[in-house]
Amino acid sequence: MPYTYDYTKATADESAAKRYWRSLKMLLTRCVRDRTFRYDGKEYEYLYHPYNRTWKNERGVEIPIFRELLLKHEGKRVLEVGNVLSHYFPIHHEVVDKYEVASGVINTDIVEFVPQDKYDLIISISTLEHIGWDEQPQKPIKLLQAIDHLRSTCLAPSGRLVASLPIGYNRYFDYLQNNGKSPFMTQHFLKRISTQNYWVESDWEQCRNVPYGRFVAHAIVIGTIQQ
Repeated sequence: MPYTYDYTKATADESAAKRYWRSLKMLLTRCVRDRTFRYDGKEYEYLYHPYNRTWKNERGVEIPIFRELLLKHEGKRVLEVGNVLSHYFPIHHEVVDKYEVASGVINTDIVEFVPQDKYDLIISISTLEHIGWDEQPQKPIKLLQAIDHLRSTCLAPSGRLVASLPIGYNRYFDYLQNNGKSPFMTQHFLKRISTQNYWVESDWEQCRNVPYGRFVAHAIVIGTIQQ
């Protein structure tokens, strides 16, 4: 059976009328589209949520997968790199985000973050690809430095790091993939196969030349490092 849930949180800066029409469009879209996708042998429901219009992009698959990870680590120490999940449901874990100012968010560069206690789970949703790549001066190798810092400084013994990154956005990350130098121990790929935002499990050979679209990924990798 697929994992089911309902998120109804709306963004506070929208008018009531705008929220109404966006929610109506979201519900109508959900009625005519497939409800589920498969990832790593499990069936998940696509997420239909007004924030960031998840029925149009990779958030529709990322959030359900990472929500499941959180459920499996209830009561554990969890760190999120990049403030993403709090926009979709209440969270109870720590968040580091260099730029986004929000309640409970630690605003610091992740390579400089040193926790008091290490984490059982570290997650990151479409955030690591920006590290070093969208900074000036550009330092592509900072991506690897950040991942190594998370593994060595922030992750507890037997801890797990899981991160999603879009394909085609950060050319340095794509270079690492092409040359068998991925920083992750295991990887799973999802590919967007239609304008209806349907996603299927894939592999690097089918994703290597997929371009990054206008504000939407057409393929993502979810990588894992296990201590």
